[in-house]
Amino acid sequence: MSDAALTSAAPRGYRHHSKPLWRRALFTREIAVFAALVAVYVVAVFSVPNFAAPITITYLLLDVAAILFIALPMTMIIITGEIDLSVASVVGLSSVVFGTMYQAGLPIPLAIAVAIVVGAVAGFINGFLVTVMRLPSLAVTIGTLALFRGLAVGLLGTTAVTGFPATWSDLATSTIPGTPIPSVMILFGALTIVFVWLLHGSSFGRGVFAIGQSSEAARFSGVSVERTKLILFVLSGTVAALAGVYYTLRYGSARGDNATGLELGVIAAVLLGGVSIFGGRGALHGVIAAVLLIGTLASALRLANVTSDVINIITGTLLVASVVSPSFFAWVHEHWTRSRGRRARAAAAHTDATPATTQVDVPTSHNH
Repeated sequence: MSDAALTSAAPRGYRHHSKPLWRRALFTREIAVFAALVAVYVVAVFSVPNFAAPITITYLLLDVAAILFIALPMTMIIITGEIDLSVASVVGLSSVVFGTMYQAGLPIPLAIAVAIVVGAVAGFINGFLVTVMRLPSLAVTIGTLALFRGLAVGLLGTTAVTGFPATWSDLATSTIPGTPIPSVMILFGALTIVFVWLLHGSSFGRGVFAIGQSSEAARFSGVSVERTKLILFVLSGTVAALAGVYYTLRYGSARGDNATGLELGVIAAVLLGGVSIFGGRGALHGVIAAVLLIGTLASALRLANVTSDVINIITGTLLVASVVSPSFFAWVHEHWTRSRGRRARAAAAHTDATPATTQVDVPTSHNH
């Protein structure tokens, strides 16, 4: 698969631009989200009591860590025009598998490995149904959302597995020495480097964008559409399982209902971060900024004694705004362009209709 072929099918970001590079770099959705993150953080520091304390940063990052993990592969899936609504159920299922394996006497590393394999299998099931059976990912992952959650609850019922070794629990909640940043962010940083290279620096990532623009064009350009989507769903299940292990160790409890509703936060962050719900456009740095924006806003509101229901309403509003705003601004831009074109044509017609003035040379009289 040649880079030239991929470039011909790649999204807007790979085509020639008439605008200067600095304008394309600064005036983007991702930069707007980052600016909003900075603004919300600054306002919260000066208006919300105790928000500036280092412990607040620690708990903020601990709260969004699972979403940050899952948002990495979810970004790539949505760029292809697909979606995975089962990620929170995979988190719950992997949490239960991890807990039951530990309860059965397996060492923690081996229990973690089994849980991650289960997550990868769950992702493979989603990918197989979407790519081989040609079923829509929305319908498939709504079904597996219920299936995986049902399996998780069925394995443990209303009970929970607790009593994990303090060494492992502390690893999930400890901070990097001398900083308020949780140690789990080291793992997230490593995963981010891998996914940034995969999406923005490899032919695989160019294929992901090309699929989102047009699956048929990508296929004619040499992209293996089905294999690419299958890999992404497997990655989604694997990373969701890793998030499930973190979730279990962080809260010290493996339960079938762990992370219920987490998919809402993931999808809201991905769409808010500039990824098009229709596929073909997006960037990981915008998604990461959006996760931190939602987390910062939620943390500030909790410290301000705002109820969780109100926070959920705000998150849902951000999700709706993320979906609607690109179409709205495109509509405004289209109408503005048409209006400007009509004014230009009217001005040109007026100029053509105006009679040109002729200059008459008047002979000069001379006295002799």
